[in-house]
Amino acid sequence: MPMLTGYTPEGLGYAVRRSGAEVGYCALTIGCGTRDEHPFPSGIAHFTEHSVFKGTARRSARSINSCLEILGGELNAFTTKEEIVIHATVLKEDLGKALGLLVELATEPSFPSTEIEVEKGVVMDEIQAYKDSPSDDIYDCFEELLFKGHPLSSPILGTIESVPLITTEHLRAFTARGFVPGRMVLSMVADLPEEKMVRMIMKASSAVKSVPGAQETAKPVREHISPEQRQFNQSVNKDNHEANAVFGGYAPSLGEGRERLVAGLLSNILGGPASNSILGNVLREKNGWVYGVEASYTPYLDSGIMAISFGCDHSNLSKATRAMKRELVKICESPLGCRSFATAKKQLLGQMTVSNANGESQCLGIGKSMLAFGKVTSDEEMRQKIMSIEAEELRREAEKIFAPDKLSSLIFL
Repeated sequence: MPMLTGYTPEGLGYAVRRSGAEVGYCALTIGCGTRDEHPFPSGIAHFTEHSVFKGTARRSARSINSCLEILGGELNAFTTKEEIVIHATVLKEDLGKALGLLVELATEPSFPSTEIEVEKGVVMDEIQAYKDSPSDDIYDCFEELLFKGHPLSSPILGTIESVPLITTEHLRAFTARGFVPGRMVLSMVADLPEEKMVRMIMKASSAVKSVPGAQETAKPVREHISPEQRQFNQSVNKDNHEANAVFGGYAPSLGEGRERLVAGLLSNILGGPASNSILGNVLREKNGWVYGVEASYTPYLDSGIMAISFGCDHSNLSKATRAMKRELVKICESPLGCRSFATAKKQLLGQMTVSNANGESQCLGIGKSMLAFGKVTSDEEMRQKIMSIEAEELRREAEKIFAPDKLSSLIFL
């Protein structure tokens, strides 16, 4: 599909892609996430994501919420360890309004004190609800242990103790430091000429204060710190009805292009969304030991994490763990057969194609790619790169991540 990328005069990156739908998608991806919180209270990035909707220099919270809804559109946002993303879905003729609103939210938030105090209660309820979900809580705890002492260890939501400490002054200082043109990318996917979408982006971005040399520093400027490599095996008695387990370790960073693709393929083969994944087949379909098993891979700027997680009855924990480790030994010691490996690559490409058929997914993906790399890899180039991966590369990557002396674990009992 046709696509254009570049930078506005103010220094914002942009990526636009034409689709065939009447619905349009736009997103503002900001390279300022949980890892950028020091010296502010933990959770301020996520709290900022909530708080930009509470008012701007020109609009009240109610006006913001109704701005796109009265057009039949949607406005949303989310926070990761490395980004805050504000995005909208509207009819394509309303994309100009949506783009303007995204930029306004990021550059003109008023952070009214009364609204901020109310929102603290909402976020603390969210933290409590998250803690009540062992499958979510255990992953956060695993990541915290793996990246202990590194900015990536902080929980996205913050803590019950840290959120009440956040003030309007904190929010203003946090956004002043991180919400700058060189850390922002506007992305659009719609059934409009690419040149027209670029003009719409140029108009919206003109409201952003220009920063000298912004185009030269378009990628997030952060100190890259490799986490101290550590291995751990911990069990925590939670008195839960079920047992939850996470096994995993360090994986390639965003900057390790080839290795990153291999790790993504490895994750999909082991525990991707399809029921024919290796661990899904052995642990769930064949033996019924777990109600669900998943392998996930998340690359960050200076590291990455691959984790295998599952939940099961306490009586099945040992059997499921032994079987999982046997499968990891196999994939570390012997390359997959030619037919199995070719099928695995084709399956991943099929999943990516289906995902890319979703305009919102496309919009968010090209925004993240432009922010991280200053470019967007075409679908055809990505296909060629994945098809060129060899079985021995996969085996070596599995060995680097899952070797017994590198595999860590956390179990909630």
